[in-house]
Amino acid sequence: MNWKNIFKYKKSRNAESLLETVLARPVPRHISIIMDGNGRWAEKRNLPRVAGHKQGVEVLRDIISTSSQIGIAHLTLYAFSTENWKRPESEVRALMSLLVEFLQKEINELHNNKVKIYMLGDINGLPQEAAREVEKAMNLTAANKGLQVNIALNYGSRMEIIKAARKIAREVSQGKLSLDDITEELFSEFLETRGIPDPDLMIRTSGEYRLSNFLLYQSAYTELIFTDKQVFWPDFNRERYLEAIYEYQNRKRRFGGIDDVQAGVE
Repeated sequence: MNWKNIFKYKKSRNAESLLETVLARPVPRHISIIMDGNGRWAEKRNLPRVAGHKQGVEVLRDIISTSSQIGIAHLTLYAFSTENWKRPESEVRALMSLLVEFLQKEINELHNNKVKIYMLGDINGLPQEAAREVEKAMNLTAANKGLQVNIALNYGSRMEIIKAARKIAREVSQGKLSLDDITEELFSEFLETRGIPDPDLMIRTSGEYRLSNFLLYQSAYTELIFTDKQVFWPDFNRERYLEAIYEYQNRKRRFGGIDDVQAGVE
């Protein structure tokens, strides 16, 4: 698929109508997505699970391009968790190969469209070729000022929080910090998402109602949207994405207070 064609946004009439509606109101600064259901999508069609992952990559292209068009600042994608290593070795190998293929084929076009690639998770724990392509993508796009796509690879939020606590404890023991210095803002600076605003909206496909160890600290006040159980990630598309954003725009965010704060409004 040609990224140049994607960035022209020639989509269905309904999606274009939704686009106008969404753009009429403030959009989220940061959207996170749990891209769930690739394997089940394939199994329902009597296909190997890797076929679902391949179709999921096609959806990913569309979601990235739409996010770029409407002015989302950060898009964080849960691509591979620390628990996913428990999957069959053949599936893990296929997922890593798809990652390498995606970056090799698409990174130049993403770079030309000012997209910045950033990774969350333990990159050093990835296979050598995957780690190398990730580093190349990050280095190439580091100075870009457009949409920042944060890809969570070999990522687990509990371990992220533990690592942050260890770093802070070390600095306290070395006299670099005092206990009174430890605030929510400071703790956030020790997370892998330092410098990235907390997600305004999290979307999970496939009808599962859990966060699965994804951005647990950062999502304290994130608006959550779960698709119907029949909507797996390969079924997700531009129209469904815009519908989710529109739903977010019509929610009231109180952040623990009593005064209504309209979603998306600073």
